[in-house]
Amino acid sequence: MPNRPLRIGLTGGIASGKSVVAELFASRGVPVIDTDRIARQVVEPGEPALAQVVESFGDGILDEAGRLDRRALRERVFADPADRRRLEDILHPAIMAALERQCAAAGGEYQVLVIPLLVEGGRSDAVDRVLVVDCPVETQLARLRTRDDETEAGARAILAAQASREQRLAAADDVIVNDGSLEVLERRVAELDAQYRERAARRT
Repeated sequence: MPNRPLRIGLTGGIASGKSVVAELFASRGVPVIDTDRIARQVVEPGEPALAQVVESFGDGILDEAGRLDRRALRERVFADPADRRRLEDILHPAIMAALERQCAAAGGEYQVLVIPLLVEGGRSDAVDRVLVVDCPVETQLARLRTRDDETEAGARAILAAQASREQRLAAADDVIVNDGSLEVLERRVAELDAQYRERAARRT
């Protein structure tokens, strides 16, 4: 019998709709572990990872309250690939360690692990299947500009720093195309939920 539940790695480009898909799985009783949420937790004041980030990037990435200024840090690392790699080298081990702890506590027939940089970070060995939320690049750009008040240039720089749409699709075991209505999205999640429960049952 497997020593852990089936793990589905949910990924996709920024503003592709990963959060909505994750919420739909959660609404069906599936444990969802979100590495974005974990990434925020590991840089809370007092956490070792935050101290490492400040040591590496300076006090300028903190706000007046001593908390991480995410926009300031994001602007810096997206402007310099070496800085981005340095930040990832600090955060990824802390995030993955916390991820394993939360997975062990979550239980369930199967689990959805939301890992935005699953393809870029070479973390696919942490999951059993890769589920990609896909949408056209122009849709991502429009959502980014609306949601995060990004400039056109800023939005394109963020996308350029991630794996391409083609790279993510090449790594996918399953795909959800998020360019239609919520009803369509709900139907696709229901289909995959049934498939994953069946696949999980075959592992026992």
